[in-house]
Amino acid sequence: MSATRKSVLVFRELPDDQLARIAALHDVVVANPRKPDRKAAFEAALPQAQGLIGSSYAITPALLDAAPRLEVISTISVGVDNYPVAELRRRGILLCHTPGVLTETTADTVFLMVMAASRRVVELANHVREGRWDRNIGEDLFGWDVHGKTLGILGFGRIGQAVARRGALGFGMRVQYHNPQPVDLPELAGRARHLPLDELLATSDIVAATLPLTDATRGLMGPREFGLMKPGAIFVNGGRGATVQEPALLAALDSGRLRAAALDVFATEPLPPDSPLRTHPRVTPLPHIGSATHETRHAMARLATGNLLQALAGERPQAVYTG
Repeated sequence: MSATRKSVLVFRELPDDQLARIAALHDVVVANPRKPDRKAAFEAALPQAQGLIGSSYAITPALLDAAPRLEVISTISVGVDNYPVAELRRRGILLCHTPGVLTETTADTVFLMVMAASRRVVELANHVREGRWDRNIGEDLFGWDVHGKTLGILGFGRIGQAVARRGALGFGMRVQYHNPQPVDLPELAGRARHLPLDELLATSDIVAATLPLTDATRGLMGPREFGLMKPGAIFVNGGRGATVQEPALLAALDSGRLRAAALDVFATEPLPPDSPLRTHPRVTPLPHIGSATHETRHAMARLATGNLLQALAGERPQAVYTG
């Protein structure tokens, strides 16, 4: 790698060992702009910054104007919703991300939500915590089987495929998916069908979304789509919150069209205190924990750090965003 020290701005805290990797080679400023006492330091560091590394903060064209020396942004995430991709390309700034390392963990979370919504896990845990478990539960608190049901997956990238394996191979579910193109997966041969969106919605007992946020997927699930779902179906979202029109989801739940929903992502995060999704009795809400394990978050930071160092050294990073 190049011996030339460059200026790196870390805009979300890194594990100590990964921060040390960068500091050994470059001059580092750590300034998380979400923290009021660090916003000024973040802005002051932008003019000299040649590399940015972090996540969950919107990088705007105006911010790029303040960073004229910037060569690379390394996001500690797979999604790139917070980055103006076309503008970065126009300016010749490399964008790196962290695909692959979080696939299995996020698929675990999606299937956790499938199970939790179907078996009413959070509701029943609160039933015990609140001291209401004073006799054997009756049918009004029964859940529903997952095994043998039809699982429809929206989006069939790495995470969607990993969810399909869990459903088909682990729980004997009939799996079907909607994706721009069919995907050939030998381990799921004969176990996962590629379907048009409307047919998938109409025939799935559980619909799990693992979609990225693009122009084509923004607001994809609206009144028409929820209206097509089977009466009593369950909706799970482990992709991006803005792919769902949340008022339409609430209407489908309130009307009884949907039995339940489990959501790890929302259009606005953190979820606003006045959002009805926070306390809706048919909703299992999670605080965007898809990849939130010690092992996976460290693996993401390690890959993002490697991407950054490779780019600053004039090498091709392991994971450049090309979408």
